[in-house]
Amino acid sequence: MSTRNPSVFAESRDEVEPQLAGVHDPALQLVNDWQIARYVSLLLCRVQQRLESRMMVNTGNWGLTADLRNQAESKAGHTVGGSAAYAVAREAEVLAMTETLKLQDLIPQVAASSLTGVIAKLEMIVGADRDIGDPTDFPWPHIASVLRDLKAVAGELPPYRPDRASTRADAARYWQNACKLLRALADEDALLNATTL
Repeated sequence: MSTRNPSVFAESRDEVEPQLAGVHDPALQLVNDWQIARYVSLLLCRVQQRLESRMMVNTGNWGLTADLRNQAESKAGHTVGGSAAYAVAREAEVLAMTETLKLQDLIPQVAASSLTGVIAKLEMIVGADRDIGDPTDFPWPHIASVLRDLKAVAGELPPYRPDRASTRADAARYWQNACKLLRALADEDALLNATTL
């Protein structure tokens, strides 16, 4: 399996300053970390989808019999980096999304020390629902309404502007972790197969 990073990833990461610099509210740091992780997970999702679509194009019809499909996937693997790169991309996306979800799980534990921090926490809650659920069900329209009211009183959060170097470094970190995980799983499978022979 190739550990080569797609060309969109950088080699190293410099520490990233929070987008909401100057305010010392733990909720603002949390929302900044969440925005970074969420953006990187969406980027990795697009990488994974691009590889998936290339595999589908190169393998032809997904309705092929199992033998023909395996042969086609094998050929596709040699032409576009194949199923190994796809598996790494898929796992990297999962790792990035897991970090995003862990940050969301911290919302109840992080106390906001300003009205802006409260807005930041609500922004995360509403943003998480946008990704996974139906925003028309209770209580989401009500929470979104409260968020709009708070923003009208206290003002908007600064817009999130992803830093290209840190985004590439984060994506590369997830890519490398996914490679390590898949390599460890392959080694474990090989060990299990060797002991059963």
